[in-house]
Amino acid sequence: MQMYSFNYQKPIVTLLHASGIGVAEIAARTCYDSFDLSENASVKEAMASLDIEAINAIEHSELLMSLAWVRHHYSIMEHATLSYLIRGTSRGVLQEHARHRIQAISVRSTRYTMSSVINAFVASLQSEKAFEFFLEKMFELDLFVIVDSAYLEIEIRAIYQKLLYQYRDEEFFSYSIAPSSLSLLKQHENNPQELYEALQKGKKKRNVGDAFKHIVTDNWKVDMVVSFNIRSLKNYFELRDSGAAWFQIRWLAQAMKDATPLKYLQLIDKHYKEK
Repeated sequence: MQMYSFNYQKPIVTLLHASGIGVAEIAARTCYDSFDLSENASVKEAMASLDIEAINAIEHSELLMSLAWVRHHYSIMEHATLSYLIRGTSRGVLQEHARHRIQAISVRSTRYTMSSVINAFVASLQSEKAFEFFLEKMFELDLFVIVDSAYLEIEIRAIYQKLLYQYRDEEFFSYSIAPSSLSLLKQHENNPQELYEALQKGKKKRNVGDAFKHIVTDNWKVDMVVSFNIRSLKNYFELRDSGAAWFQIRWLAQAMKDATPLKYLQLIDKHYKEK
């Protein structure tokens, strides 16, 4: 096992929705006008009596297996889609993911979700041991995929230094703290813990990440929802669940595959074809 595998958290993947393979068979049967040849009764009778629930419950299709593994006709598979919730991958993986053209992707936004980091920094300014206070809060926030504490301190110290540099701007508080929370700075002067808690409970600065996105690194945690059609998912697994792929996105591809029902895997991965 390579050493880096001890130092990173692996992502958690949950399948949110799967459209079913029956839709893809209906699409194929429409092309060939061959509904009567289906082994699935709901497909065979589709043009006379459409049972949507039964079609979406189909677990196997001989036609789709033939199209996938004999004719290699994958355009039909674009009618079947899967959506995954991914928690705890990295911004580095997000950049890799974005290279896969045919997917829908929604990502936890740094523009709207960085208030806790900025609040920790602002509160640390009231502490005699400012960086130690900030470091403790950053560890509590659990914002990085890497878990090696010594390396994490290097990452967090770099973030702190960037914020200190930016703090020289006399307008710093105007773009880091919501106007309604500015009074808290005076109310909790010289008490960093109270100030941090008050800022956390107060109104968050809208789009706070606009001024601070530059502080994050590729090890920053990312949550996202991705949706692939089966054809694109096949391409994704072939490229990313391989020894040539970067280890973090390979971990994600493996977790996504683990969350994918067998009826889809049989259409996209030869390892599952005969199961």
